Amino acid sequence: MVLRFKRVLDAVCILAVAGAACAFPSVAQANDKLTFIAVGESARAPIGWVEFCVEYKNECNTRPSTPRDVILSPKAWADLISVNDWANKQIKPMTDLEHWGVVERWNYPDDGYGDCEDYVLLKRKMLMQAGWPREALLITVVRDKKGEGHAVLTVKTDKGEYILDNQESEVLHWTKTGYRFVKRQSQSDPNSWVALGEPRAPIATSSR
Repeated sequence: MVLRFKRVLDAVCILAVAGAACAFPSVAQANDKLTFIAVGESARAPIGWVEFCVEYKNECNTRPSTPRDVILSPKAWADLISVNDWANKQIKPMTDLEHWGVVERWNYPDDGYGDCEDYVLLKRKMLMQAGWPREALLITVVRDKKGEGHAVLTVKTDKGEYILDNQESEVLHWTKTGYRFVKRQSQSDPNSWVALGEPRAPIATSSR
């Protein structure tokens, strides 16, 4: 499925750029203060990620690296919209209990079904295969508007932190989601997780 996405990405991007949904965000549109989520102390990795790494050892066997934020160009913005839209439309929601017969399992939705973590894993992999740095693509645990646990993909850019979400068709700045952000992967090491707190000032570090 990921390889199929690579074949259609360019065509989808062209359509996205032409559409109103791909309106490139200005600094003011992103957030008046352009704040970033503050990173706190170390946090325990979700059990789903730990078990995912047992199954996908090669993907989790990484070395610590320098944090990188992406420069959000119009092309990068189109990529985000394309990935979010494609995955949300191609994958059908299904709970782990219905899908696998267990309460929690993180996996790629290769059969076309998955829950929130599976959407996140797929979107993260698609963007990495399109050339995005892993350090800017962070699996994130939040509390949604109902107070329930949920997973989204945080994309760190110079214009703020944007959220790819299977419950939302638009790519939103994190301040626009209405979620409470709990913890996420460290930029320097995907196997280390950090708690999230109050917003901080932005620091842009990298381009693609």
